[in-house]
Amino acid sequence: MKMSLLLTAALATLSLFSSCKDEIEMRYPPKYELPELPVVEGIHENQKAPLYWSVYENCYLQERQGHTGDNLDITEAQWDNIIDWVATNLKPYGYDMICTDGFIPMLDKEHRGYMTHYGRMALKDLVAKCKAKGLKLGVYDNPLWIHSADDCVVEGTNYTYAGLKWNHKSEVLHPNAKETFTWAVAENPGCEEFIDGFFKYYKELGVDFIRMDFLSWYEDGNDRGMGIQGRGYGRESYARAMAYIAASAKKYGMFTSLVMPHMYDDANIEAQYGNMVRIVADTGTGTWWHCSAQDKGKSYSNWPNCMNQFDGFKYWSHIAGRNKVILDGDFLRLNTFDNDNERQTVVSLQLLAGGPVAVADQPGSIGNNLKFYTNSELLALNADGFVGKPLNDKLGENHEVWYGQMSNGDWVVGLFNREDKAATISVDFSMIGISGEMNMRDLWKHADEGKASVLTATIPAHGCKIVKLTK
Repeated sequence: MKMSLLLTAALATLSLFSSCKDEIEMRYPPKYELPELPVVEGIHENQKAPLYWSVYENCYLQERQGHTGDNLDITEAQWDNIIDWVATNLKPYGYDMICTDGFIPMLDKEHRGYMTHYGRMALKDLVAKCKAKGLKLGVYDNPLWIHSADDCVVEGTNYTYAGLKWNHKSEVLHPNAKETFTWAVAENPGCEEFIDGFFKYYKELGVDFIRMDFLSWYEDGNDRGMGIQGRGYGRESYARAMAYIAASAKKYGMFTSLVMPHMYDDANIEAQYGNMVRIVADTGTGTWWHCSAQDKGKSYSNWPNCMNQFDGFKYWSHIAGRNKVILDGDFLRLNTFDNDNERQTVVSLQLLAGGPVAVADQPGSIGNNLKFYTNSELLALNADGFVGKPLNDKLGENHEVWYGQMSNGDWVVGLFNREDKAATISVDFSMIGISGEMNMRDLWKHADEGKASVLTATIPAHGCKIVKLTK
């Protein structure tokens, strides 16, 4: 087996780093005894990572400009422009959804019990606008968040929303903590029906993608970066809530995206009950920092587990695969990257790891970067349900090799250079289970490159080479 000296050296260096005493191993925190929970069958079958556009950058920049609360919003004219732009430029390549995010007020203006308006826009109107352009609307909301008044009645029951809240009697981890959200507590009467009503409401509205956030704050109130951010309703309550969510989501045909989970016990709850799970810190300012550099080589025992996309995808790659939970590297803001090598790398990483491509660039910020989102040869991986694996699970390597097999038997191999200088990377195909020579095609150059049994390339700083191998 052949591997470049540079790659071998990187592995050796990482091995030394990984043995440092201050590195926290996140797969094996203390175990929790849980009651027997229901098995929700088939939630991962025939699922693939979504391709979509998000309001994230729009809202993030508004907030940084000092807009908050009711002053942070998107006008109807702006929505029309966004939807038309996505339908024209992204939809032909498989991006079939627009998704809301936090920031903008989430309101129940009709006393429905669930969110009816995202800022000034009625969700039903957003759904209609998207549908008119052949797009879906995904919604940022949490089935455990209470948006409505205490006297609102849980559909099909005699329970009011007041009874869903913490009663000051059940045990919590931080009873005096201030909370950003009003949570429905899983053990309280009516909570299961409240969650079921949430998914029923959105399905009837025409929504089938729910992105639910701040799960760690519900589970134990802990946020590694921000400290205690909630009362913490406990592991058992969290597990029960996730089981309720999974059952109702499946019942109504809804896709669930889990955001900010701790992933305790090797993500046994999240991998069982969620369609997709965040494995990296928030995108924020984007750039190569979020893709590769932030806390490179480190992992932590609670949220956020990994700070950069490379390490997050690699660390959790063992729980992903066809018909398994999907790993989410958060949003892409290509306009924040320094060069095209970095842009090719960050898009390629999502697709080789089987994650979503969540475009956050706006019509006015994307510049000439649209071409990186619309590489049909790479997007074919997503259409196929492809989920690749890293050659090894060591974090922080300067050189990464990712590989996997498509449903038709073809292979895809990616060479990634995380260094700040060019490097030669080589991988013998026998290392990934391939014998003999294969035809090689570069998916960024859109060019055939002959036959070989070894792939060797000089990769520019922060660049990549993605090759499809066929017999």
